[in-house]
Amino acid sequence: MKSLLYFQSGGPTPVINTSLYGVIKEAKLHPEIKGIYGSLYGIEGVLNDNLIDLRQEDDQQIELLKQTPGAILGTTRYKLSDDLGHPDYYKILITLKKHDIGYLLVNGGNDSMDTCHKLSQFMKRAEYDCAVIGIPKTIDNDLNYTDHCLGFPSAAKYVVQSLQDIAIDNMCYNKGKIAIVEVMGRNAGWLTAAAALLQGDLKPDRIYLPEENFHLDEFLEEIKRLYALKKKAFIVISEGVAPFLSSAFATVDSFNHAQLGGIANILGDHIKEKLGFPVRAIEFSLMQRAAATFISKADQTEAIKVSQIAVRNVVKGRTGYMVIITRLPGDKYKVKYQMKNLRHIANVERKMTKELLEDVHGSGKLMREYLIPLIEGGVKFVYKDGALAHTVLKKVKVK
Repeated sequence: MKSLLYFQSGGPTPVINTSLYGVIKEAKLHPEIKGIYGSLYGIEGVLNDNLIDLRQEDDQQIELLKQTPGAILGTTRYKLSDDLGHPDYYKILITLKKHDIGYLLVNGGNDSMDTCHKLSQFMKRAEYDCAVIGIPKTIDNDLNYTDHCLGFPSAAKYVVQSLQDIAIDNMCYNKGKIAIVEVMGRNAGWLTAAAALLQGDLKPDRIYLPEENFHLDEFLEEIKRLYALKKKAFIVISEGVAPFLSSAFATVDSFNHAQLGGIANILGDHIKEKLGFPVRAIEFSLMQRAAATFISKADQTEAIKVSQIAVRNVVKGRTGYMVIITRLPGDKYKVKYQMKNLRHIANVERKMTKELLEDVHGSGKLMREYLIPLIEGGVKFVYKDGALAHTVLKKVKVK
């Protein structure tokens, strides 16, 4: 018997705690799993031996994980060294040996899968019997090989509904403002591309994605043309389309990623200064990943299923893999779950194809076929004092 350790890493999603729910529920079904532990603040908790006993948590609180946003165990963007001989790895090994951990699950996005891959490589190098498997999550939807990433459907559902609400509001006035809505997306425009689901009068006038070149002068000319034609405009833009405009304000994390955000306001200032048009800049910001009421049925169901698959495989000793979701052909939405080697996933960004980019600016047919099965349908919630009830953990430390 060995113990299982799970941790969350990178940016939270609406269903990252649902993944934890799936891990706990499935792990309890396996007699070969002794302890079920969670690391506080990602890999930092492993480094500092800051673990909690998830078997000590109340069943009712575990159930509420399915509607609790954020990363309940805490998260991190701590980057492990490429040098597997770095002292960090031996601190990790000490923690794993101390608690007899033989199963390790890493729940995260691109950078987290890099961490997961390095850990699996180190275990082999150290000849320590610990299997490591990745559970995918990122609202950016840019992990390689998987049809979509856990958390993306719910975030896209929020984006589609919110954009529809803004578009309807923007139609109230014969002469309105230049509405610029900023959606998350550093290098991949999947989340922003959800705007293509809006059709007819609700369709944005322009959608700007990070996979395409952006020129400020051309942007201003397009705004000028739209305002002359309609006396208003509805623009949806990815936060990463023009990092050169916001680089003066950006800081970088340990993975050397610029902390983006604010491009809608920056472009709005350019419009007001150079064209004199009224602007309303709207940044969805954290609400895209924190709006629990927008959790989609598919996202919740698949988050649980992926965790079940991860636990079943890690106890078999499979290591160095991530669970991927593969969409099956046919008119009805169906998927299967497979294991993919992390060396093909870590540090690889899946961006939108040329065909999809053209579709976003055209009919949006392909995006509707891809996205609608992921966002339609909701889930049942438990409420307390008019708001969603959320999980409160005891966080009993593992000694």
